Amino acid sequence: MLGFLKPFFQWLAGTDWFMRVGPRFVPQLDRAVHRIFKRLGSSQVIPTLVLFHTGARSGLPRSTPLACLPVDGGFLVVGSNFGLPQHPAWTANLLAAPQARVSYAGREFPVEARLLTGAEREAVWPGLLALWPVYAAYTRKSGRELRVFRLTSCQSG
Repeated sequence: MLGFLKPFFQWLAGTDWFMRVGPRFVPQLDRAVHRIFKRLGSSQVIPTLVLFHTGARSGLPRSTPLACLPVDGGFLVVGSNFGLPQHPAWTANLLAAPQARVSYAGREFPVEARLLTGAEREAVWPGLLALWPVYAAYTRKSGRELRVFRLTSCQSG
């Protein structure tokens, strides 16, 4: 239904303006969309999930809406941080405590996070760029390799 907007959102997300202001409002907007449209959400434009994780320093529960690439048995997520030079906090949280939960398509379930590196990361990167080409611009702007995690479902059946 809203898939025709994807090229516009990809263009917008790659602009310098968006990379500056996006971190201030997009996470809150994504959370609201996810709550209101649990099953549809913004997945009409790009698949999204909400990651429930534990703060590495605080130990407090955190929730982060993320674009995702559904893969067999889980999801791939990218720590783009809108092209900012530092890795997003949620990636450090997953490195410290890889057990998390996700909400996706109206369901919530546990996942185990694993940072992909080397050849394993390189193997999935083209699919992530196909999903959201702006990751290439975020890599250039940030000057860092964006962290890629595989979130594997821990639910049975």
